Amino acid sequence: MSNVVQITQCRRVLLALVLIALVVTGFAQQTKHSTRNSNNQLNVNWLYGSYVPKDAELRSLNGQERFTLYLRQTYLTPGIYVKTTFFALRDQIADSNPEWGENLGGFAKRLGNRQAQFIIQNSLTSLGDGVLGWEPRYDRCRCDRFWPRTRHAVLRNLVTYDRTERSLRPQLMPYVSAFSASAVATTWQPGNPSWQIKGYQAVITQVFVGAGINWIGEFAPEITRVLRRKKRNKTATP
Repeated sequence: MSNVVQITQCRRVLLALVLIALVVTGFAQQTKHSTRNSNNQLNVNWLYGSYVPKDAELRSLNGQERFTLYLRQTYLTPGIYVKTTFFALRDQIADSNPEWGENLGGFAKRLGNRQAQFIIQNSLTSLGDGVLGWEPRYDRCRCDRFWPRTRHAVLRNLVTYDRTERSLRPQLMPYVSAFSASAVATTWQPGNPSWQIKGYQAVITQVFVGAGINWIGEFAPEITRVLRRKKRNKTATP
């Protein structure tokens, strides 16, 4: 595939992402009221995503709340763009898809490639969980101590609740969507990569990244307190 064709495809992807962001911003204005009334149910952190606080009721989301959560997780929270940039920089350093080059144009292609994959993955996960009525958020453990909470964080990367918020189901959608997004991405990546291999690699990445994100979300209150205490002590030191 020629460089001209690759650049054209990259521009089309980036343009599509911009248009999607503009459309979603309009939807966000319509869902703002719903977000305000469901404050404890629709928490989205820029780093570790959606979560239910330890002291909040864990209840099943309705369709409007699920859509609002999808918008916030996929388009309206800085974390998705931080995540995209981080993975794109890693791809740039590793010179993945070397046909794209190592210049700014190559980075733009890698950035568009990652952003498109994350949008596809989040969209499929939200759609699948919505159809099945499964829980899309991470619920912080109603327990104490380090190891029980760590176990909870790892386990919630493997199972989730159904609409009753009591019965557990296998956490399928993040893995199905990770495989699907990476497989779809091979249609525009150079070198005719194997969609099976790319999908498998994405699933393995989801195992470790998902567990790590849950762990950070579980211990985020303690981590934040430690960081704030260190900051205050540093400021108070003459």
